[in-house]
Amino acid sequence: MNGTESVEVEPRHTGVKGESPSYFKEALEDAERLLKHAAETGVEVDADTRSAILRARTEYHHGLTDDTVAKLLLALTGLAARLKPVTAASLYACHSDSRPTMRTYLVWAVILSAVIIPASILMFITSNISDAIRTDITTANALVVKLTTELGPPARSDVGTSTEIADLQEYASTVRSIYARSRRLNRFVIPHVGVPPPLNATGSNEIERAADLKKKFELHIPLEDLAAERDNMTLTYQDVRFFAQNIMNDTATFYGALNSCILPILYALLGTCAYLLRTFEDQMGNRTFTPSAANSARFVIAAIGGTVIGLFGGFTAHANASPLALAFLVGYAVEVFFAFLESLIRSFTRTTLPEASSPGIIPIKQ
Repeated sequence: MNGTESVEVEPRHTGVKGESPSYFKEALEDAERLLKHAAETGVEVDADTRSAILRARTEYHHGLTDDTVAKLLLALTGLAARLKPVTAASLYACHSDSRPTMRTYLVWAVILSAVIIPASILMFITSNISDAIRTDITTANALVVKLTTELGPPARSDVGTSTEIADLQEYASTVRSIYARSRRLNRFVIPHVGVPPPLNATGSNEIERAADLKKKFELHIPLEDLAAERDNMTLTYQDVRFFAQNIMNDTATFYGALNSCILPILYALLGTCAYLLRTFEDQMGNRTFTPSAANSARFVIAAIGGTVIGLFGGFTAHANASPLALAFLVGYAVEVFFAFLESLIRSFTRTTLPEASSPGIIPIKQ
């Protein structure tokens, strides 16, 4: 060999497919995935980038060179920068992980709706019935006073005027209405309130029990003594009112706890579902979806926010919405609640004065 001869150096192979670098297969698949997305969306890719990826795929089955690997990584870097925020991981997730993620969100939404909707319906029904009972009790109390004034305490032999008879009939009708609504409301209270013994029908069969209730809640025909009829109905009304007030107290306690402690958490979780579904839809449209463990943490944060939101009157005072709507808002945008907490913390730290220097100590300059 003399000095004029040239030596041809063969490119060094990294090995066959089974001996390729561990990251090479993943990098090749990512590059191909990005290249395919660029072709589908009309993003122009230079010829060198395409050639580097196609050459790497060809040599992958026969053995690789260092030059091929270097050019592949360079092509992958260029594609990632050009297609950002779309990434190879997001393209893979949109293809493979979208259905499981959507199914998870759907299950959460269905479970929460299955609890929230019946609870909201029960609260609406019990609230309306309780309001109607309160109105009837107010009306009955007013009628008792009015009838006492009209008929007087002693028994009267005359039948009375048409106005007095109408008031007495309205009084009896109101008592029956309170009793019927109380029985209906009692179905939604856990545990049920027992019917007081004076209001229990004592007959052995349906006909006798109906007759017994009729004696207690209906005026006797003919109306011979209006004052006596008023007094008998007042005795029944006192038992009915006691029964109704017990039911309303239990209803207010049970459904008040549900409305104050349980439903805000559920509505906050439902707000998180709405936020994640909206974000999922946007990310799927932009091909930027990637599964994240932060979504699970967001559910926990929403549950905490729904639990404590009632403690911060300053947060709810400036919002023209119900507490449950605010709980939904906290779950949908936890950042809003965090911003409120941070501003509250700053208001405390702003009032903290710096520590005064100790007396008698003179700082020494060095």
